[in-house]
Amino acid sequence: MTTEEIRIRQMTNQHLMRKAEKMTVARDLCGMQAQFMANALHSLRIRAHDVDAESFGQGLVKSWTLRGTMHVFAEDDLPLFLCCQHAGHYRRNVWDEPSFWNQRADWALTPERQAYFTQAILDALAQAPRTREELKELCRGQGMTQPEAESMFHPWGGGVREMCDRGFMYYAAQEQKIFRLAPVFEPLPEADARLEIARRYFMHIAPATIRDAAYFFGATQRQVKQWLDALPVTSAVFEGKTYYWIDHGLSYDAAIPDCVFLAGFDQLMLGYEKKESLYLRQEHLRQIFNLAGIVMPGVLLHGQVAGRWKKQGGKVSVLLFDSVSHADRRIISDAAAMLWDDLTAVEFE
Repeated sequence: MTTEEIRIRQMTNQHLMRKAEKMTVARDLCGMQAQFMANALHSLRIRAHDVDAESFGQGLVKSWTLRGTMHVFAEDDLPLFLCCQHAGHYRRNVWDEPSFWNQRADWALTPERQAYFTQAILDALAQAPRTREELKELCRGQGMTQPEAESMFHPWGGGVREMCDRGFMYYAAQEQKIFRLAPVFEPLPEADARLEIARRYFMHIAPATIRDAAYFFGATQRQVKQWLDALPVTSAVFEGKTYYWIDHGLSYDAAIPDCVFLAGFDQLMLGYEKKESLYLRQEHLRQIFNLAGIVMPGVLLHGQVAGRWKKQGGKVSVLLFDSVSHADRRIISDAAAMLWDDLTAVEFE
């Protein structure tokens, strides 16, 4: 296997060579990381042929999943992702066991008060979806103190995150922070859920090394090896590294696109160990993966990240990491024109 063959397989499996339906992409890629909703929307737009801003959220939800980060994913995958968070706690409104949150020094909710406000939130959501601020005001109206509100509605999640993790509710897949009740579902055994997510990874994001998969899942290499033992993987060695994948009938005969405007937190960046990326030279690592934990939107030019981009109104600004030819600048500009109908200018920095 060559570098080119690995890239072609990875990009084909990630729907960057041939687009698929939105829900297929969301399931295959194990969701899209969504600290910023615009990134999740763009990640789907470059991979799916049926995405538009108005109907984007249909069939999708937003919650904390892989690596403990916010993702947009298919609503019918709730049993898959949420049952990995707190095994045995599905829809359990009892909070007397130690957790990451209630062991914090600034945690102000007793188990009884947390259960009381959890039920108050659920009762409100049974009437209609509510914004985060509406739920906060409702709880204050029922006697929630300011320290309790800071625990329940902590910026990193707090009590509302624990409610999402236990399958009570989720964020709507949209920019505004609106909570909805989750449908009732049959919880999956945690081991089965994790193995299914690993199967999707090795089918739709791989070929990948054990280090790649450990990076993507935030898991140990030992855990990845256990999944590989249980999955029907094929392997090949390239430059001393063993790559694993699951064959699923796709053809890998398309050429790598000349230019792709990747999303921020794109799966092509997050799917593989960043220090061993086949797409990003190490001297440019911090220009995409900054020290604040943000993964910037990259410009993939001939299979390598050549810069990063941002869009404001109709103007796209491209910061190139190295000098590129006039022809390549034209390729970038043409790719932008194909992607955005409202494009008025492409500027290079």
